[in-house]
Amino acid sequence: MSQTNNPSVTIKNLESAFAGESMAHIKYRYFAKLSREMGDEATAKAFEATADQELMHAFGHLDLLYPKTKMTPAKALEIAIEGETYEYTEMYPTFRHLAVEEGHAAAVAEFDEQIAESQAHAEAFRLVLATAAKRFAALAKVEAHHANQYKAALERANALVAV
Repeated sequence: MSQTNNPSVTIKNLESAFAGESMAHIKYRYFAKLSREMGDEATAKAFEATADQELMHAFGHLDLLYPKTKMTPAKALEIAIEGETYEYTEMYPTFRHLAVEEGHAAAVAEFDEQIAESQAHAEAFRLVLATAAKRFAALAKVEAHHANQYKAALERANALVAV
């Protein structure tokens, strides 16, 4: 997750803290869903309020892991592609293999679904990145054309002033 090949202990701790806060956020959302389904609206709201706080804690860790001054949409897409690719090429296939060995058919099915979805997510992010690159290239051509027109107009104006 971090932006370095050999992260410091602090970076590793921030990544662990981010993972923990993220997991708590989703877990509390799930508990809120269950509580609401069981008719306990007060407990559901308590879980949701705490989940919102956990999300803000996770964002705080991300602000340190991926400082805004070092990020661009393209960099964010590259990081997302890397993460999704890891999920469908390494993480979920390993988990699936172990679930097969343990005879946990429901987990195998879940991991198969996640492999397919992670691959689709990576492809979607690649498409967004490629589309953005094409847009930027087209805009660069338009800007170059405008710059050349302005330069020619300035040269004409300077020539008129010189006479």
